[in-house]
Amino acid sequence: MKKEIIKKMYGSFEEAAMHIEGVECWSARDLQVLLGYSKWDNFTNVIEKAKEACLKAGNSVDDHFPDVGKMVEVGSGAERQLVNYYLSRYACYLIAQNGDPRKEQIAFAQTYFALQTRKAELIEQRIAERERVQARAKLQETEKRMSGILYERGVDSRGFAIIRSKGDQALFRLSTGDLKKKLGVPDKRPVADFLPTVNIKAKDFAAEMTNVNVQTKDLYGIGPIAEEHIDNNRAVRKIMLERGIVPEDLPAEEDVKKVERRLAKEDKKNLESKI
Repeated sequence: MKKEIIKKMYGSFEEAAMHIEGVECWSARDLQVLLGYSKWDNFTNVIEKAKEACLKAGNSVDDHFPDVGKMVEVGSGAERQLVNYYLSRYACYLIAQNGDPRKEQIAFAQTYFALQTRKAELIEQRIAERERVQARAKLQETEKRMSGILYERGVDSRGFAIIRSKGDQALFRLSTGDLKKKLGVPDKRPVADFLPTVNIKAKDFAAEMTNVNVQTKDLYGIGPIAEEHIDNNRAVRKIMLERGIVPEDLPAEEDVKKVERRLAKEDKKNLESKI
């Protein structure tokens, strides 16, 4: 997510914050707009999921989602109830966790409402860390699906490892073992756990293309599938080089498993202090 977008969202979320009897909160109607939901009915579904999560965590829905609806005139003297809530920081966090993950606003809100100290720079860093964790999880899902597709086409676990290694060779111009040495990755750990986000996404994109083309071209066996995976990784490398990115020259990053544990621990600590 770009720095300018983060700063713009930061300002919008800060301006929307209210203090009712000394308690920080956000109007659900305001939050609907901030999170990019055009229809209240769709946003209500997210609120209900957040309420369920609140209950399961042993917390009071009334404390975090107080109903502040009011009667509004709709014409000819008729009135109807306008539903609204004053949402605590914890409630907003739960809503963000249950929102549409494809929305940039949701990705921002998940971090914004988890932090006690809401500095734009800190939020930017945390969003970048979350994006890396999510990219790694996505790559695992893609490779798991790839393994299943290949198994049905005569490739066992050993063959899958060979094909994946050949893909790395094509993308990084280094064998998986040499890449691990260059980046200082422990022998028994996946190299992807230490790659920067752009390289994780590059591997994922190449693997996704392999999944599609293996089925579309009806490929069978290690040889043809390996060639397909090599071609896809070469294509991704070409794009990266054209944009001035040499994948093997990017430095290693912190173990993604440590980042994931730290984010979860910090979120829990920050949220517990707000409940």
